[in-house]
Amino acid sequence: MDAAVPLGGEVFLVDTTMSGYPGITSAYLIRSAHPCLVETGTATSAGTVVAGLRELGVGPDDLATIVVTHVHLDHAGGVGDLAAAFPKAQVVVHESGARHLAHPERLLASARQVFGSVLDDVFGLLRPTDAARIRSLGETGSVDLGEGRRLAAFHSPGHAKHHLGLVDSATGDLYVGDAAGIYIPETADLRPSTPPPDFDLELAVDSLHRFRDQAPTRLLFSHFGPVTDVGATLARSEEELRLWVELVRGARTDGLDLDHAVARVREATLERYAAFLADPGRVARYEHLNADRSNVVGIMRFLDQVDRMDQVDRMDQVDHVDGSDRT
Repeated sequence: MDAAVPLGGEVFLVDTTMSGYPGITSAYLIRSAHPCLVETGTATSAGTVVAGLRELGVGPDDLATIVVTHVHLDHAGGVGDLAAAFPKAQVVVHESGARHLAHPERLLASARQVFGSVLDDVFGLLRPTDAARIRSLGETGSVDLGEGRRLAAFHSPGHAKHHLGLVDSATGDLYVGDAAGIYIPETADLRPSTPPPDFDLELAVDSLHRFRDQAPTRLLFSHFGPVTDVGATLARSEEELRLWVELVRGARTDGLDLDHAVARVREATLERYAAFLADPGRVARYEHLNADRSNVVGIMRFLDQVDRMDQVDRMDQVDHVDGSDRT
């Protein structure tokens, strides 16, 4: 695949070649009157993205906006480097993630606990961005693309609490980040993305329904590329989420530890992902991006939270009954 691929409507896919591999993580350039980059990829991919934009005629003073769907390092790790390379660009992010772009120390410390030395090799270090250049969005917002064109932004939590969906008013494209999962274009597989600490099934499903209600013409996945079969893809995404949660719930009910829970999920989905799993090299490329273990950990954390909430509700009900009896 070429470094920059035209998708129509002056939208271009820029392959960030994450970890040196093509076809894993995409950034998108909207070459409008006010050019906008959606997603940056990792810090280690920043040079690749700058080169891709240069190939498309976007120089240091031309980029108006950098938007990230959320602040995970495979989506926003290059923000600091790209902000330095394009000094006139405003950086747009959900309000829950803004502080991490200005002061990334806590985010990087958390990532290092998860990835260890892989953080340096695969993701690189997120450089801080001047807070004055960061624009935070809340439940809704918009990005001016010039000449009446805009990106309508809306909160889409479930994968991450700081996740945004973005709809292009000119093309109808919906930038889904990770909220609709991981799409593997070679096999048309769709796999869930449920990492800790923010995964929440109900919020994630609500976000998918909100995506559907936007009636987009196309889904633009950060991992990876465009999908035109919108309805079936969003339905499949919800199906995958519910399936994985039920599999992990069953493993917890049976008292399985993490390793055995991961093994059960893998065994139960072998046939489902047969095409994807047929190429060990492809599986290895996606390991740091969408590892089974990380997905299971995220679901277990979510189920633990559900159990705690249920326990609190039961205690509240008991307190209410006891109080009623005393009056």
